[in-house]
Amino acid sequence: MREPLDHYLFVYFLGNEPEQERICFAVSEDGYHFTPLNGNRPVIRQTLGKKSCRDPYIFRDHDGSVRIVATDMKCCEGWESNHALVLWHSRDLLSWEESLIDMKLLGEDFADTTRAWAPQAIWDEKEKAWMLYWSHSTLRHNTAGIYYAHTGDFHRITEPKPLYCRDIQTIDGDIVFNEKDGLYYLYFKHDEDQTIAFVTSENLTGPYEDCPVVVSLAPSGVEGSEMYPLHGSEKWLMIMDEYGKGRFFMQETEDFRTFSPVEDYAMDFSPRHGSVMPISAEEYRRLKAHFA
Repeated sequence: MREPLDHYLFVYFLGNEPEQERICFAVSEDGYHFTPLNGNRPVIRQTLGKKSCRDPYIFRDHDGSVRIVATDMKCCEGWESNHALVLWHSRDLLSWEESLIDMKLLGEDFADTTRAWAPQAIWDEKEKAWMLYWSHSTLRHNTAGIYYAHTGDFHRITEPKPLYCRDIQTIDGDIVFNEKDGLYYLYFKHDEDQTIAFVTSENLTGPYEDCPVVVSLAPSGVEGSEMYPLHGSEKWLMIMDEYGKGRFFMQETEDFRTFSPVEDYAMDFSPRHGSVMPISAEEYRRLKAHFA
């Protein structure tokens, strides 16, 4: 019998200096209280692209292996200087294979890419493929919107298409399927007031109804939200980067629409935009032992 995924791995980066734009790990036994591994120092050192990354998203493939996708970016070069996604693949959470998807190589429409930010992935049952989605802009279309493409091997992708774009910058998408109402919820940074909002669709690839509902309860500006399920309950936790304060904010929900703030949680090691994946107790012990 497969072990329950009742522990948690948090993947994040630390700041805007190149040595802080690295993959870091923290773990938790309850989903609320996280402890950084490796002394809050990087656990993966990027060798391709910009050799600096941001906004990592971690998820489990169907064969049990684990993948990370992230923004290939060194922000000291400017906020419109990146054009690729960096990816890692591992079977043990300790050794990682690295690859890169360069948007500028996808054809004329993407040759002038200026942003390829905050990638995530979700399984598309209709297409029988993974759907990658990220925030995208070019010199000709400089207002970032959320785009998507499909992949079977995480090396090649289909031609990107718009998923959800507005007249104002729309970034940091996070899609979750709600089994109770059969809707896909797309959470994103609501740039008008620096909050987190959602739109819904009956289909993963849209269209998403354009009437954003703000849900974040943080006392100051936030971005980079991410939802993950709490084992043994119907709760989902949402974490978000309260970037102006150098801290994370956590809130919880059971219906994906109404949230309550979490009072007792620990993420006090200055993480930036990241994500959480449920792991087994064995994987938790393995990580703790390796980075002891």
